[in-house]
Amino acid sequence: MSITTIILIAFGGALAIEGVFWAIFPHKLKDMYRQMMSMPDRTLHQAGLVSVGVGVLLLMLGVKMGAL
Repeated sequence: MSITTIILIAFGGALAIEGVFWAIFPHKLKDMYRQMMSMPDRTLHQAGLVSVGVGVLLLMLGVKMGAL
């Protein structure tokens, strides 16, 4: 499986999951976004870095499992 395929699957999956949440819970997501906008930038930066780290680890795990 090529890296392009993995990226397309990951990106498509993320869009599909987010789309489902927006379709089912639009009001709750709007509230969540409002709360996020009131958070300090540092907190959002840290959450973003943690998210990137977890995402990269999951992609690496998926690639490794796919190579077995």
